[in-house]
Amino acid sequence: MHIDTITLADMLPKVFVGEEIPHSEVWLTECTFHRGKHYLIEAPSGGGKSSLMAYIYGARRDFEGRLLFNGDSVSGFPIDRWQQLRRTNIAYLPQELDLFPELSCIENIRLKNDLTGHIPESRIDEWLERLGIAFRRDYPAGKMSIGQQQRLAIIRALCMPFDFILLDEPVSHLDAANNLIAAEIISEEAVRQGAGVISTSVGNPLLLHSAVNLKL
Repeated sequence: MHIDTITLADMLPKVFVGEEIPHSEVWLTECTFHRGKHYLIEAPSGGGKSSLMAYIYGARRDFEGRLLFNGDSVSGFPIDRWQQLRRTNIAYLPQELDLFPELSCIENIRLKNDLTGHIPESRIDEWLERLGIAFRRDYPAGKMSIGQQQRLAIIRALCMPFDFILLDEPVSHLDAANNLIAAEIISEEAVRQGAGVISTSVGNPLLLHSAVNLKL
Protein backbone atom coordinates (compact mmCIF):
# COMPACT_ATOMS: atom_id res chain seq x y z
CA MET A 1 0.00 0.00 0.00
CA HIS A 2 1.40 3.39 -0.98
CA ILE A 3 1.60 6.53 1.11
CA ASP A 4 0.08 9.17 -1.14
CA THR A 5 -0.17 12.04 1.36
CA ILE A 6 1.59 13.06 4.55
CA THR A 7 -0.33 15.70 6.51
CA LEU A 8 0.80 17.79 9.45
CA ALA A 9 -2.20 19.17 11.34
CA ASP A 10 -1.42 21.84 13.96
CA MET A 11 1.88 20.12 14.70
CA LEU A 12 4.55 21.70 16.88
CA PRO A 13 7.60 20.25 18.65
CA LYS A 14 6.87 20.12 22.37
CA VAL A 15 10.04 22.07 23.07
CA PHE A 16 8.46 25.05 21.24
CA VAL A 17 5.18 24.97 23.16
CA GLY A 18 4.63 28.26 24.98
CA GLU A 19 7.21 30.10 22.88
CA GLU A 20 6.46 32.77 20.31
CA ILE A 21 6.71 31.03 16.95
CA PRO A 22 7.58 33.09 13.84
CA HIS A 23 5.25 32.70 10.86
CA SER A 24 5.61 29.16 9.58
CA GLU A 25 4.14 27.37 6.59
CA VAL A 26 4.54 24.04 8.41
CA TRP A 27 4.12 24.40 12.18
CA LEU A 28 0.70 25.13 13.66
CA THR A 29 -1.05 24.90 10.33
CA GLU A 30 -2.29 22.18 8.00
CA CYS A 31 0.44 21.18 5.58
CA THR A 32 0.15 18.24 3.18
CA PHE A 33 2.96 16.64 1.20
CA HIS A 34 1.89 14.76 -1.93
CA ARG A 35 3.56 11.72 -3.39
CA GLY A 36 5.28 12.58 -6.67
CA LYS A 37 6.10 16.19 -5.75
CA HIS A 38 9.32 17.80 -4.51
CA TYR A 39 9.47 19.96 -1.38
CA LEU A 40 12.23 22.13 0.06
CA ILE A 41 11.88 23.18 3.70
CA GLU A 42 14.11 26.07 4.73
CA ALA A 43 14.69 27.39 8.23
CA PRO A 44 17.48 28.78 10.39
CA SER A 45 19.39 26.46 12.66
CA GLY A 46 17.21 25.39 15.56
CA GLY A 47 13.98 25.80 13.62
CA GLY A 48 13.02 22.13 13.94
CA LYS A 49 14.04 20.73 10.55
CA SER A 50 15.69 17.59 11.90
CA SER A 51 12.82 17.12 14.36
CA LEU A 52 10.29 17.26 11.51
CA MET A 53 12.16 14.60 9.53
CA ALA A 54 12.38 12.37 12.60
CA TYR A 55 8.64 12.79 13.31
CA ILE A 56 7.68 11.73 9.79
CA TYR A 57 10.06 8.75 10.00
CA GLY A 58 8.58 7.73 13.35
CA ALA A 59 11.89 8.04 15.17
CA ARG A 60 10.52 10.70 17.56
CA ARG A 61 7.07 11.50 18.91
CA ASP A 62 7.70 14.56 21.07
CA PHE A 63 5.25 16.80 19.23
CA GLU A 64 1.76 18.19 19.69
CA GLY A 65 -0.88 18.05 16.97
CA ARG A 66 -1.44 15.25 14.47
CA LEU A 67 0.62 13.50 11.82
CA LEU A 68 -1.42 11.61 9.22
CA PHE A 69 -0.51 9.21 6.42
CA ASN A 70 -3.30 8.98 3.82
CA GLY A 71 -5.56 10.67 6.38
CA ASP A 72 -4.84 8.12 9.14
CA SER A 73 -3.20 9.31 12.35
CA VAL A 74 0.15 7.63 13.02
CA SER A 75 -0.34 7.90 16.77
CA GLY A 76 -1.70 4.38 17.00
CA PHE A 77 0.73 2.69 14.61
CA PRO A 78 2.42 -0.32 16.27
CA ILE A 79 6.17 -0.82 15.91
CA ASP A 80 5.76 -3.57 13.31
CA ARG A 81 3.85 -1.17 11.06
CA TRP A 82 6.59 1.44 11.41
CA GLN A 83 9.17 -1.22 10.54
CA GLN A 84 7.23 -2.10 7.40
CA LEU A 85 6.90 1.56 6.40
CA ARG A 86 10.66 2.03 6.80
CA ARG A 87 11.33 -0.97 4.58
CA THR A 88 8.97 -0.14 1.73
CA ASN A 89 7.55 3.40 1.96
CA ILE A 90 9.85 5.95 3.62
CA ALA A 91 13.55 6.40 2.89
CA TYR A 92 15.50 8.65 5.25
CA LEU A 93 18.87 10.39 5.18
CA PRO A 94 19.53 11.99 8.58
CA GLN A 95 21.85 14.96 8.93
CA GLU A 96 24.28 12.75 10.93
CA LEU A 97 24.47 10.32 7.93
CA ASP A 98 24.78 7.23 10.21
CA LEU A 99 27.52 5.58 8.15
CA PHE A 100 29.71 2.76 9.46
CA PRO A 101 33.17 4.37 9.43
CA GLU A 102 35.13 1.11 9.50
CA LEU A 103 33.32 -0.25 6.43
CA SER A 104 34.19 0.76 2.89
CA CYS A 105 32.06 3.00 0.73
CA ILE A 106 30.59 0.09 -1.21
CA GLU A 107 30.10 -2.01 1.94
CA ASN A 108 28.01 0.78 3.48
CA ILE A 109 25.84 0.85 0.36
CA ARG A 110 25.53 -2.93 0.20
CA LEU A 111 24.36 -3.13 3.80
CA LYS A 112 21.14 -1.46 2.63
CA ASN A 113 20.95 -2.85 -0.89
CA ASP A 114 21.59 -6.47 0.11
CA LEU A 115 18.54 -6.24 2.39
CA THR A 116 16.27 -4.73 -0.24
CA GLY A 117 17.73 -6.06 -3.49
CA HIS A 118 16.28 -2.90 -4.96
CA ILE A 119 19.06 -1.36 -7.06
CA PRO A 120 21.24 -3.27 -9.57
CA GLU A 121 24.97 -3.02 -8.90
CA SER A 122 25.46 -1.43 -12.32
CA ARG A 123 23.28 1.54 -11.31
CA ILE A 124 25.17 1.93 -8.04
CA ASP A 125 28.43 2.01 -10.01
CA GLU A 126 26.90 4.64 -12.32
CA TRP A 127 25.90 6.80 -9.35
CA LEU A 128 29.37 6.50 -7.81
CA GLU A 129 30.88 7.65 -11.11
CA ARG A 130 28.47 10.54 -11.59
CA LEU A 131 29.04 11.77 -8.04
CA GLY A 132 32.81 11.53 -8.41
CA ILE A 133 33.47 8.98 -5.67
CA ALA A 134 34.03 5.81 -7.71
CA PHE A 135 37.73 6.04 -6.83
CA ARG A 136 36.68 5.76 -3.14
CA ARG A 137 34.61 2.61 -3.75
CA ASP A 138 36.75 0.41 -1.49
CA TYR A 139 37.96 3.16 0.84
CA PRO A 140 36.87 3.27 4.52
CA ALA A 141 33.93 5.63 4.89
CA GLY A 142 35.42 7.14 8.04
CA LYS A 143 38.44 8.35 6.07
CA MET A 144 36.39 10.01 3.34
CA SER A 145 35.79 13.76 3.42
CA ILE A 146 32.40 14.93 4.75
CA GLY A 147 31.33 15.89 1.22
CA GLN A 148 32.26 12.42 -0.05
CA GLN A 149 30.39 10.88 2.88
CA GLN A 150 27.28 12.89 1.99
CA ARG A 151 27.40 11.59 -1.57
CA LEU A 152 27.84 8.04 -0.30
CA ALA A 153 24.92 8.44 2.11
CA ILE A 154 22.67 9.77 -0.67
CA ILE A 155 23.35 6.66 -2.76
CA ARG A 156 22.68 4.39 0.21
CA ALA A 157 19.39 6.16 1.00
CA LEU A 158 18.17 5.50 -2.55
CA CYS A 159 18.72 1.74 -2.27
CA MET A 160 15.16 0.87 -1.26
CA PRO A 161 11.60 1.27 -2.50
CA PHE A 162 9.94 4.44 -1.23
CA ASP A 163 6.90 6.66 -1.61
CA PHE A 164 8.73 9.55 0.06
CA ILE A 165 12.41 10.18 0.67
CA LEU A 166 13.33 12.45 3.59
CA LEU A 167 16.65 14.29 3.20
CA ASP A 168 17.91 16.35 6.12
CA GLU A 169 20.43 18.91 4.82
CA PRO A 170 21.78 16.35 2.33
CA VAL A 171 24.16 18.64 0.40
CA SER A 172 25.36 21.06 3.09
CA HIS A 173 29.01 20.24 2.26
CA LEU A 174 28.70 19.93 -1.52
CA ASP A 175 29.67 22.45 -4.16
CA ALA A 176 27.12 23.58 -6.75
CA ALA A 177 28.22 21.05 -9.39
CA ASN A 178 27.92 18.02 -7.09
CA ASN A 179 24.71 19.44 -5.59
CA LEU A 180 23.17 19.51 -9.06
CA ILE A 181 24.31 15.96 -9.86
CA ALA A 182 22.95 14.69 -6.55
CA ALA A 183 19.62 16.44 -7.21
CA GLU A 184 19.43 14.90 -10.69
CA ILE A 185 20.03 11.37 -9.35
CA ILE A 186 17.49 11.80 -6.54
CA SER A 187 14.91 13.27 -8.93
CA GLU A 188 15.44 10.48 -11.47
CA GLU A 189 14.92 7.79 -8.85
CA ALA A 190 11.92 9.60 -7.36
CA VAL A 191 10.32 9.86 -10.81
CA ARG A 192 11.05 6.18 -11.47
CA GLN A 193 9.19 5.27 -8.29
CA GLY A 194 6.54 7.98 -8.50
CA ALA A 195 7.79 9.19 -5.14
CA GLY A 196 7.88 12.48 -3.27
CA VAL A 197 11.03 14.24 -2.05
CA ILE A 198 11.15 16.27 1.17
CA SER A 199 14.49 18.01 1.71
CA THR A 200 15.61 20.52 4.35
CA SER A 201 18.20 23.26 4.22
CA VAL A 202 19.69 26.05 6.31
CA GLY A 203 21.31 27.78 3.34
CA ASN A 204 22.64 25.31 0.76
CA PRO A 205 19.48 23.71 -0.63
CA LEU A 206 19.30 20.61 -2.79
CA LEU A 207 18.85 21.99 -6.32
CA LEU A 208 15.55 20.27 -7.12
CA HIS A 209 13.61 21.49 -10.14
CA SER A 210 9.98 22.54 -9.57
CA ALA A 211 10.27 22.18 -5.80
CA VAL A 212 7.61 23.66 -3.54
CA ASN A 213 9.43 25.93 -1.09
CA LEU A 214 8.20 26.08 2.48
CA LYS A 215 9.45 28.21 5.35
CA LEU A 216 9.66 26.49 8.70
